[in-house]
Amino acid sequence: MCICLLMCICVYLSVLMCICLCCVSRWKNWWIRGVLSLAMISGFFMVIYLGPIMLILVVMTIQIKCFQEIIDIGYRVYHSYELPWFRTLSWYFLICVNYFFYGETLAEYFGALVQREDSLQFLVRYHRFISFTLYLAGFCMFVLSLVKKHYRLQFYMFAWTHVTLLIVVTQSHLVIQNLFEGMIWFIVPISIVICNDIMAYLFGFFFGRTPLIKLSPKKTWEGFIGGFFGTLVCGFVLAYLLAQFQYFVCPVEYNSETNRFTADCEPSDIFVMQQYTFPFAVQNILTWKTVNLYPYQIHSVVLSTFASLIGPFGGFFASGFKRAFQIKDFADTIPGHGGIMDRFDCQYLMATFTHVYIASFIRGPNPSKVLQQLLVLQPEQQLSIFNAMRDRLRDRGILPPAAM
Repeated sequence: MCICLLMCICVYLSVLMCICLCCVSRWKNWWIRGVLSLAMISGFFMVIYLGPIMLILVVMTIQIKCFQEIIDIGYRVYHSYELPWFRTLSWYFLICVNYFFYGETLAEYFGALVQREDSLQFLVRYHRFISFTLYLAGFCMFVLSLVKKHYRLQFYMFAWTHVTLLIVVTQSHLVIQNLFEGMIWFIVPISIVICNDIMAYLFGFFFGRTPLIKLSPKKTWEGFIGGFFGTLVCGFVLAYLLAQFQYFVCPVEYNSETNRFTADCEPSDIFVMQQYTFPFAVQNILTWKTVNLYPYQIHSVVLSTFASLIGPFGGFFASGFKRAFQIKDFADTIPGHGGIMDRFDCQYLMATFTHVYIASFIRGPNPSKVLQQLLVLQPEQQLSIFNAMRDRLRDRGILPPAAM
């Protein structure tokens, strides 16, 4: 029911955008842009309905496509030099970095699965050494590929590849990390960026007069400010809707007994309705003293503020990059929208902020992860920890002296 409600909200926003896009006939691709916006938003919620596995696959697919688009720009710019191994090494480093990040995820979130497979235990135990060895092999291949008179250019492209990995792969990994904290930490940040984009466009279209930044001449202060307030409302309402369902608020964990992902838990305090008292000055203005909110709604205000004030700078950065190489879009994958990277330039920045925010203000000790780490230890190590914990609990008076 919640998914259907969310889809209706986004369809409504998309229809509004389509109407606005079709008001002016001088841009021939506006019809296409509006229809595809509706299709992409609907597809987004369909993927959410299909569950975490599908979300992970989609994020990885988007990551690979974004990487390809940026690397292809470098290849087109410097293609005339016929640099050896540039594309091959770029994709090799992509594989190495993904192996490192997703190997870490496998060890952290799939501990029960790892314990059952001897080969996986070996890979997990020596994962970082294997990852470093793979990277060193690519590093050596790059050095061997250096060609006289093109050294500087080749080092430019080596840096190009690594910056692309930092921007695309690292941050897409953080998107998946946010997903494991709970679907709500994945859905809300992505949705409010989409909402900000739509609201800023609508306010800019109807009221925009004052240019905002030279990198994007069509952006206006009116659209920027209107998008800010529209995003606050959107994020606040969406947080209220999602916070009511365990499926969205519970951490996503792998159940080794059913071989499935589960989101079943006792919701934490930030997803439990609480009563807040307004300051006296506000009480006199609003004429009521208290309000019932989910604490997560307050966090959504912080996320929405970042998405509307700082998030657009990801788009401005991408605009500056495209202007530097005199291209309109990263690619032509989506008619009327450009490439995949053109649609996700702000999402990556938002994902990083969300991850940092969770780590700084939300995440606490996770007993299930601690237990997974303990189960990987040798039996004698587990027994030693058990005895140490028993003695510690007895000393603190939590465990009776006669127990065990």
